[in-house]
Amino acid sequence: MTKGRESDMPEEELWTTFFDPDAVLTAVGLTGVVRDAVDFGCGYGTFTIPAARRVKGTVYALDIEPEMIAATRAKARAANLTNVVARQRHFFGEGTGLEPQSVDYAMLFNILHAEEPLHLLREAWRILRPGGRVGVIHWNYDPNTPRGPSLTIRPRPADCRRWIEEAGFILVNDIIDLPPYHYGLCGRKGEDK
Repeated sequence: MTKGRESDMPEEELWTTFFDPDAVLTAVGLTGVVRDAVDFGCGYGTFTIPAARRVKGTVYALDIEPEMIAATRAKARAANLTNVVARQRHFFGEGTGLEPQSVDYAMLFNILHAEEPLHLLREAWRILRPGGRVGVIHWNYDPNTPRGPSLTIRPRPADCRRWIEEAGFILVNDIIDLPPYHYGLCGRKGEDK
């Protein structure tokens, strides 16, 4: 199994300084009306845990690293959240393993620097119910960010916008500034292609 390009996680203490997870989820439209969601590359559960507090159903937390799955499971247990299903999964090569049209929201956060970003977005399309949403956040295209993939593979906002639309989604917002280091976009799934 191979990870996405430049996917190594920093120490959690540093990682958590880069985001306000609740503010990010609100900005990209993951609200309490969502039944089921999936987190592509859940890492430490940074977004999985706050998402699980919001959704009515299940959050599927997927990651290739067993350590990240263990960390997410431990956080869910500590928070008494029974709606997190954490699975070790190589979704780049094998897909999510979820049924078609089975979730309402897909989180693709800091992951579209992958070699085939459209592959991930098409998998999100496949598993989303009609009207479901895909949230995308990524590191600003700025060499001064303290982390993030190299600028040679880091997508610009225009790249993410183009890929979202090419995968068949309808953009529901302009680029969202997510200080201090990120931007976000959200797409809605219309009728199946």
